[in-house]
Amino acid sequence: MALLNIGAGNKDDAFYRYKMPKMMTKIEGRGNGIKTNVVNMVDIAKALGRSASYTTKYFGCELGAQSKFDEKTGTSHVNGAHDTAKLSALLENFIKKYVQCYGCGNPETEIIITKSQLINLNCAACGFISEVDMRDKLTTFILKNLPEAKKGSKDKKAMRRAEKERLKEGAAADEEQKKLKKEAAKKKGVSCSPRDVSTKASGKKKANGSGEDRSPASSQADENKAAVADASNDDIQWQTDTSAEAAHQRIQEQLNSVTAAMVMFSSNEEKPKSVKNSPACVEKPKVNGQANGVKSGNQIGETIEEIKEYLKKGSPASQLRSFLASLSGTSQEITNALFEALFDRVGKGFSQEVAKKKNYLAAATQDEGSQSILLHAVESFCGKARPEAVKEVALVLKALYDNDVLEEEFIVEWYEKGTKGGNSGYPIWMNVKPFVEWLQSAESESEYE
Repeated sequence: MALLNIGAGNKDDAFYRYKMPKMMTKIEGRGNGIKTNVVNMVDIAKALGRSASYTTKYFGCELGAQSKFDEKTGTSHVNGAHDTAKLSALLENFIKKYVQCYGCGNPETEIIITKSQLINLNCAACGFISEVDMRDKLTTFILKNLPEAKKGSKDKKAMRRAEKERLKEGAAADEEQKKLKKEAAKKKGVSCSPRDVSTKASGKKKANGSGEDRSPASSQADENKAAVADASNDDIQWQTDTSAEAAHQRIQEQLNSVTAAMVMFSSNEEKPKSVKNSPACVEKPKVNGQANGVKSGNQIGETIEEIKEYLKKGSPASQLRSFLASLSGTSQEITNALFEALFDRVGKGFSQEVAKKKNYLAAATQDEGSQSILLHAVESFCGKARPEAVKEVALVLKALYDNDVLEEEFIVEWYEKGTKGGNSGYPIWMNVKPFVEWLQSAESESEYE
């Protein structure tokens, strides 16, 4: 079966990996009963990741003819005699509107129906969310015939469970192997000093060529270390290197990479003269002159300027996530800076600006816990003497909720935490309260129904 590249713009790319079968049609019947049968419509739809009923219905809408797809037999009929070239051109239009990502152009998209009954295409390649034009006739058919939910979530969970079990079995096997190595080392009579052990091991390698002696140097060294550390025979005379370099090396081996970097080692140890010199009172490290890594006002301003420069370049929202990950600072600081850069000096018309730039906010809230961070960024933005913006905060939340950027449970949780301790009288919570009450009432109505 001949294969074609998906998308007219990629037809000449010999290395394009997204392909679909070439359309085959057949004219059936005579007179008023003449029909065009798209023979391989099921295979084409499967390659596009869409239901064959969508493509068949699209042909009927565009040609102004009746169309029908039979789920049982897999046949696709469109009334009238239509040549293959015409139907192929219509299929290309369908691919542009309902398959290809509007950002990167790849066909790795999934149809998502929002709470406000809008159709979006979620791209698995770049993360861009494309908004389908709801004026198209096919959108009504899609809303009435929702796409099937992707299967495989159970399989993924089972794979994750199997991976955890495999890791546990591997760890148990490693422990068992270590015990066997320790017992073998005790029987052989390990040398006193680590330096002597390594010398003897290297001598054995040169003396004979057994499989055990030909093991990698790193595994042999690990065996020697374990043997020296755990051997408890009375015949062994222990020798410990007490130099500053050896002690520092032991600390690096015992601590993980993060903790080891924080330890300040000194070869001239003194007894603690006061509580201030005790280990519990070691001063916390500073990052760029700021304790605990908290940014100063100047550093936050620099982050805002960096984001503004990125936005001026006109880069797509799908690439924003990787750019934000390259910035230094906590997630909350970076999200606050993003909000300041996107809506700098915005007062009246705040909600309209948020609706325009929702794709950037959606790209920044794809990680777990990012919705709560975004809500705190809204709170911080409105708290900086912006009374006009505070008045529209409910409209802002409504716009983000309708576009699936924020979910109901995070909004309600954020509101309840903010109004604790008698803070409900603040302007921001007074303006948010009607929207939260609407969310809760809508939820109770849906439960009743």
